[in-house]
Amino acid sequence: MTAKAQNPASGAQAPRDKPKLRKFAYRGNPLAQPPSEDLAEIIEAHRGRPDALITVLEDIQRRFGYLGERQLQYVARDLGFPLARIYGVVTFYNWFLLDPPGKHQVKVCRGTACHVNGSGLILERLKEELGIAVDETTPDGRFTLQTVACVGACSLAAVVVIGEESHGRVGAEEVLDIVASLPDDDGEGEP
Repeated sequence: MTAKAQNPASGAQAPRDKPKLRKFAYRGNPLAQPPSEDLAEIIEAHRGRPDALITVLEDIQRRFGYLGERQLQYVARDLGFPLARIYGVVTFYNWFLLDPPGKHQVKVCRGTACHVNGSGLILERLKEELGIAVDETTPDGRFTLQTVACVGACSLAAVVVIGEESHGRVGAEEVLDIVASLPDDDGEGEP
């Protein structure tokens, strides 16, 4: 038996369409599986330490390169931190990454000394050349562009950090040359 609605214009009964039900396949609880050995080791080292949230997040990022969603869920479950608190900490501090970074992380200092010495122009030229905005990674996974509040090398302003190497007293074109000379996946720099 189908329900009928009354058509106000004619007074006749019109059949109602059945509501469509969305079908979702239950894929099980992803946290039912134990965490990887590396992650379990990090979590176990900080178990019972309510002051260790930032430290455990730093350790995870150091080991895996970024903080994956599933990793944060394991931390919440196994260490008893609310997931909302974890995300609050992760999004407050700009050194935590929620997405895998590019092979080369390019960090432009935005401190006062660097700003006065042209870091804004360097940043704009990098965004233009790489085709990405700040905190994004190029589609080929080669570069991630970031800003930092201060590198702490004000006497070398403007400073750009690429990977673990700091480049001081640089201009936009010099930084573009350095970026172009970085090896790609094959170990070769761009021609």
